[in-house]
Amino acid sequence: MPSFEVLYQAAALCLTYPDDDFRARLPLLREAAPQLREFTDHAAVTPPLELAAHYVEVFDFGDRHSLYLSWWRDGDNRRRGRSLVRFQEVYRAHDLEFTGEELPDFLPAVLEFTARTGDTGLLLEHREGLERLRSRLADFGTPYASVLDAVCATLPAAATGGRS
Repeated sequence: MPSFEVLYQAAALCLTYPDDDFRARLPLLREAAPQLREFTDHAAVTPPLELAAHYVEVFDFGDRHSLYLSWWRDGDNRRRGRSLVRFQEVYRAHDLEFTGEELPDFLPAVLEFTARTGDTGLLLEHREGLERLRSRLADFGTPYASVLDAVCATLPAAATGGRS
């Protein structure tokens, strides 16, 4: 599989809350990851408050566009706890300790982990959920769908089955 570390790191940044640091990095993101230009071009011309409000609308109201990968497989039940432990174990196997404010299955954290280690295992395990998120973002009509398009394009096709 080709090396997509730069794309994964850039996608991680694009999928986090668009604060001032994100805006400052936009030119670098645009040049480093041309696969994300549809999104980075949109972000560059969208007023900061509008972009932030759109992020909140897309990702912070319910689970329809959840950035938490275990949610797509487990929903919000007891099994999810075991899944979260699994993410921690994978990080530790690479001598990394997850210390973020988010849960360890937060897609930007997983993308950053993948960029740092080259280990696509967590993305592959959650390929179906990524595809469902991508599809829902596209149906919603948000430019964030193009970020998921780019990430999903680097992975083999998803297996069928799982949560709807």
